[in-house]
Amino acid sequence: MDQWTSQLAPQLRALVELAAHDGHMTQAALALEMPQSSMSRRIHALQATLGVPLLIHDGRTVRLTPEARRLAARAREPLAELDHTLAELTGDVDPEHGTVRFGFPLTMGSGHVPDLLAAFRHRHPGIRVLLKQAHGIELGAELLTGHLDLAVVIPPPERLPHCMIGTQNIRVAVPAEHRFADAAELRLDELAGETFIANPPSYNLRQLTETWCRDAGYIPDIAIEVTEFGTIRELISRGLGIALLPHDDRAVPGIREITIVGGDYRRSIALAWGSAARSAPTRRLNDFLLQNFSQAAVNRVVSRGA
Repeated sequence: MDQWTSQLAPQLRALVELAAHDGHMTQAALALEMPQSSMSRRIHALQATLGVPLLIHDGRTVRLTPEARRLAARAREPLAELDHTLAELTGDVDPEHGTVRFGFPLTMGSGHVPDLLAAFRHRHPGIRVLLKQAHGIELGAELLTGHLDLAVVIPPPERLPHCMIGTQNIRVAVPAEHRFADAAELRLDELAGETFIANPPSYNLRQLTETWCRDAGYIPDIAIEVTEFGTIRELISRGLGIALLPHDDRAVPGIREITIVGGDYRRSIALAWGSAARSAPTRRLNDFLLQNFSQAAVNRVVSRGA
């Protein structure tokens, strides 16, 4: 058993990174901060040692064999746990240096989150923050696999440790010329028969939209599916439908937001982390975000969705 850990750990790390980059040798080498030639030698050395084919050459591209993908999947978590443990030990000695892989929703790319990240970087210049933007399901998966250390996630992930940092109010957004545009509040049953615009079925807000409308006595007529919340608002402003969306403090031209009554139409926001031990730099960013995320700031940041 010792021969595997002593000889193959660097090679397995290279294989895990290659799988994470879908076989792109150059990108994997950059992620490991090594020359591509060294990356290639590690993969071929692992293949020779195991006697199992790991690569499929397809023209100028490389694909991983099923055996390689299975090995990478099994090795990823133990290697990530070891990385985090070592980071924990060395980070306690020098917590102002290290790397944190942080995730947040695509629609948080402007405003308060970048402001906080800039302030954190200013305060802790020795800590490098690698950013990943994606929707909640993908962020949770990245935390589970160890590809992210910390993330703002909506809704809170069931399988990961997390703490609540706020709530997000959901309202109905209608075109400025809609018959309900001047209403102060609406019940969801009043929207039966309306044309809805929503995210794809895998999105949490789409699932909530269907559940809430079903509880109100009807199935929403979702005529258009869009991944981006900004695009949904553009389509609403052009009169193509209505949508249940996070509250936006900014005035969006051509759209009216109306409060929904008769139920609890909110989503919870969490700061979540992976199951592996958190390094000292990760704890630094975690504590900084918890200290600086006020409820008002959270509502502003997430008003454009997750």
